[in-house]
Amino acid sequence: MSFRIRGLSPTPFLACFGLPDAELAALGMIRHVVDSQPGYPDRIELRDAAIGDTVLLLNHVCQDADTPYRASHAIFIREGATQTYDAVDQVPESMRIRLLSLRGYTEDGMMVDADVVEGTAIETVIARLFEKPAVSYIHVHNAKRGCYAGRIDRA
Repeated sequence: MSFRIRGLSPTPFLACFGLPDAELAALGMIRHVVDSQPGYPDRIELRDAAIGDTVLLLNHVCQDADTPYRASHAIFIREGATQTYDAVDQVPESMRIRLLSLRGYTEDGMMVDADVVEGTAIETVIARLFEKPAVSYIHVHNAKRGCYAGRIDRA
């Protein structure tokens, strides 16, 4: 079964790029200079930021459904990221190299299944979750820290 992985739209974050640290702090954000790679996965382009790049650490509502599964968590956004990752049947390297938690949701935001998988084997879990007609979309989270990593839909 074909699948489509997408990163976040940059639009909500563009006004934050380049803000002074004090203004970011007032918004609940922290700027970091990337000092290791991998280590700072950008949620727009779905790639790890390069050493020397700056990223914003912020809380993001990744599951906004009005259900008990409504969720938010910390994510990194690379300052200057403008191209949303959007690919069919391709898994970004930032997911391949991590232990992942995949969570299958119904159209109205109820979780009906979930699994943990090494990124190198993500396709098997995607296929298994989408075998269930009730699963409308899948959220990917980094299993170790719990951060939202991207969304998967049927292609």
